[in-house]
Amino acid sequence: MTSVVLEGLDGLREREGTVLGVSEWIDVAQDDVNTFARLTGDEQWIHVDPARARNGPFGTTVQHGFLTLGMSTGLLWSICTVSGFEVVLNYGLNKVRFPAPLKVGARVRVHAELAAVTELAGGAEAVYHLTYEVENEPKPCCVADLVFRYYS
Repeated sequence: MTSVVLEGLDGLREREGTVLGVSEWIDVAQDDVNTFARLTGDEQWIHVDPARARNGPFGTTVQHGFLTLGMSTGLLWSICTVSGFEVVLNYGLNKVRFPAPLKVGARVRVHAELAAVTELAGGAEAVYHLTYEVENEPKPCCVADLVFRYYS
């Protein structure tokens, strides 16, 4: 898959309000969940104990919501990059929700839309609306607005 390249503020403005694309499918692996659990200290059994999780609310272990969010930048950049700025800052997230669990063993991908562009002194702010689609599931596991700031 080839990433879309937006050229500076003009490129951002041209694509404002449009769908930018869809990432490749990513496998949700127990090893990744376990590593994230150790690094963050969130080792709740629904994430790290497959035997116990079989009898839990989801029938298996599930990925942490914050791990899903942590994948946002890489997945977005696989869809779209912005050139013409010296500094790119992850400014934060808006309206984050986790409508459905992301089960270990599933596959997930991101649909990205450039929701809004605002000119700043020396740069721009872009809000990307991300919807995480889970293969063969009716509801997304995450929806969030990812905010980046770009400076010359």
